[in-house]
Amino acid sequence: MEKTDKFQRFDMAQNPQRQKNYLRPVTWLLSFPTVWKHQLKVYKVNMKGLRPPYILLSNHTSFMDFKVLTAAIFPHKANYVVAIDGFIGREELLRKVGCICKRKFTNDIGLIRHINQVVNINKDIIVLHPEARYSLVGTTAILPPSLGKLVKFLNVPVVVLNMHGNYLNSPCWNLEERGNRTEAQLTQIITQSQIKTLTNEQINDRINNALIYDEYAWQKENNVIIKYKNNAKGLHKVLYQCPACMTEFHMDSDKNRIWCMHCGKEWIMSELGELKAVSGITEFTHIPDWYEFERAQVRRQIKEKTYEFSDDVLVDSLPNAKGYIRLGPAKLSHNMNGFCLEGNFGGESFTLHKEPLSMYSCHVEYDYLGGEDCIDLSTLEDTYYIYPQGKLFSVTKISLATEELFKFYSEAHLKRA
Repeated sequence: MEKTDKFQRFDMAQNPQRQKNYLRPVTWLLSFPTVWKHQLKVYKVNMKGLRPPYILLSNHTSFMDFKVLTAAIFPHKANYVVAIDGFIGREELLRKVGCICKRKFTNDIGLIRHINQVVNINKDIIVLHPEARYSLVGTTAILPPSLGKLVKFLNVPVVVLNMHGNYLNSPCWNLEERGNRTEAQLTQIITQSQIKTLTNEQINDRINNALIYDEYAWQKENNVIIKYKNNAKGLHKVLYQCPACMTEFHMDSDKNRIWCMHCGKEWIMSELGELKAVSGITEFTHIPDWYEFERAQVRRQIKEKTYEFSDDVLVDSLPNAKGYIRLGPAKLSHNMNGFCLEGNFGGESFTLHKEPLSMYSCHVEYDYLGGEDCIDLSTLEDTYYIYPQGKLFSVTKISLATEELFKFYSEAHLKRA
């Protein structure tokens, strides 16, 4: 349980507003110059004659996603599910442009009611990012298994927007813009008449297949050359384990290089996003392959039940859209039992436990707000931004472990069923 009851909470029960007509030109003005700059091309498939309401599921790789979304559905209006940190200092404006607040990786029944109002009462588009966070390495993150059930309940067509190039322009580990071109495919994958004939599992399969993407593969296949001097700076945030000596948390990067501070091995990132070792074998030319190698190491630790993380942390609370509140020092552990955050804030004991099956993934940030890497954990009433204070850790590994723990216990549950 948690004890931070003295703070005013964000009003999650407030009904979603339809996007105000007088603000629609503002959203276009904010979006179109950016997408024109990046030479956006939108390819529409099976969209002829389709009008709102429908569910629009989108991959999530960059802040620019929202601008591409606006251009892709032009001239229609939509409601967008947005994490609470997006509302900081601008709650009234975001509500008026149709945003609905969500705390990441929580089971929010109230959100289902809001979504139903958007599509079945207001007859508008509801935009969801089912990955619920930016892609860490430009590939599809885990999607929630509840999507099929949601589609059945809402009983409106399903459209998928799969965007390419946004991640390459400003990956979450280095937000400086590269300026490359972009494209997107807007596809109706399920018509309303098909919903009754498909099972939840078949719906999930269609969604998962439609949201497959690999930004580095797309870059190479389309010869998208990125001439940017700091293109690999920050890459060690996701590639935290050396594949040569297997040492964790001793990687670093700058300009177009990434290297291991333990064994000294170094790789160069090309203008097409490929890696090449300066000397010796190149373990991984494809960046997502390195990331999946790390996942395999985490999966092995979980199967052997040896995975463990524990550190002193600093904790900020985000109970509402007014801003962060520093709660103070605490202890965070992550292991086979999930997350446990324990502290004493203002003389009151605090404990937050998140079991492995309660989170299919978790949200992490790199150099958040110009500061440190962090993990955020949410309840229905609060979001805690947690900053580990040690040196030998990676929030990327914690994110991978969260996903693999969910898989591990889900598979065990199915075997018992």
